Amino acid sequence: MTVGLKWIVAFSLIALIAVGGLFWSPIVDFPNTGEFLSEDKIVGADVAWILAAAGLVLLMTPGLSFFYGGMVGKKNVISTMLQSFIALGVISILWVIVGFSLSFGDSIGFTINGEHYGIIGNPLSYPFFSRVSVLPHKTMAPTIPFILFALFQMKFAVITPALITGSFAERVRFISYLLFMVLFSIFIYTPLCHMVWHPDGLLNKYFGVKDFAGGTVVHMSAGFAALAGAIMLGNRKNPHHKPSNIPFVLLGTGMLWFGWFGFNAGSALSANATAATAFGTTTIASASAMMTWIFFDRINRRKISALGACIGAVVGLVAITPGCGFVSVSESLFIGFISAIVSNVMLNWKALQKIDDTLDVFACHGVGGIMGMILTAIFAHGENASLLHGGWEVFSHHIIALVLVSFFAFFGSLFLYKITNSIITLRVSEESENMGLDLSQHEEKVDW
Repeated sequence: MTVGLKWIVAFSLIALIAVGGLFWSPIVDFPNTGEFLSEDKIVGADVAWILAAAGLVLLMTPGLSFFYGGMVGKKNVISTMLQSFIALGVISILWVIVGFSLSFGDSIGFTINGEHYGIIGNPLSYPFFSRVSVLPHKTMAPTIPFILFALFQMKFAVITPALITGSFAERVRFISYLLFMVLFSIFIYTPLCHMVWHPDGLLNKYFGVKDFAGGTVVHMSAGFAALAGAIMLGNRKNPHHKPSNIPFVLLGTGMLWFGWFGFNAGSALSANATAATAFGTTTIASASAMMTWIFFDRINRRKISALGACIGAVVGLVAITPGCGFVSVSESLFIGFISAIVSNVMLNWKALQKIDDTLDVFACHGVGGIMGMILTAIFAHGENASLLHGGWEVFSHHIIALVLVSFFAFFGSLFLYKITNSIITLRVSEESENMGLDLSQHEEKVDW
């Protein structure tokens, strides 16, 4: 078997990165510039909870691989699962080198009336985790080691490109996907992350966008990138596949639901009352969406299915994510209910069905993220915090931000797909597609 130049380049890059890490200046060479607190400010309970939460969020990516892997045809199970799983390797390394700096480094942006608004972080703020030490950061993580904050956020960066893979499953080249994943993370994920979650970020500081755990940063960005990917790669030759393993989907849903407690409640960054509220709203919204989905299917003359129950549960988890720390448990019942209906309608909308989004990523994550962002702007508690609490400006800013993020994520991703395709062809050959990606891309297959 011949080894293409692209694989030699890929190996050379990882070798260069690994060796380069040996020569990077260690943490002790960087003075404390006043942005960090002393070690005695660390709260042990917060550290214990965020360590656990980070582990829970990491579990979501293998959970997603089972969730997606069970939905595709038998010839593409391994390739689909690997596309999720490999993000643990690619994005973790990218995050250490430059991703964390771009997301949470010193703001690069513009100034209006003396106020600075960031678009992206300075890549030289924390390269190779320089200055990412055990000291707490004064504004971003005042009670936990900064390195724990960085690693917790890394898990969010890992799962976001993995979510996209369901849209182009069964027809994408593995090496092309790796390249797109890197480009997406650098040019789409990190700017959104910085603008929403950095204290000086544009969407946070100017627009006042409330995104407690990633409805905008993770799910909307992945959803619109998925829609762009499905359009870019075109329809499969045989788009009517049967799910290969429904028990895998059930297992993956359980792992996602379990991990989502770290995703949402962990985003409080403390073992406090807000984390407890987010824990409650997360599970109740998912339960509400799951039951709504299966009953809504039935009244529309569709069978109650395990697949539908799983999709509904995940839609509820997506929709509650931006508002989980801002709304009550009783309000989360409605959020799960209405989001499941809207997502179900979109999934079965004939116009959207013409686009071969293999596993309906946009209808679930994109639409779920949109619903979550709107509903958070309606229900979030606090004075002038939402439409129901006098925050007309907050609501209007959320709608403006929703439009901006949608355009940025969709057209930005479409542009990155075109760049990727010009470097390495995105789509496998017709012969490889007919053979299945498990064999054609990886020379492996399932035997059940």
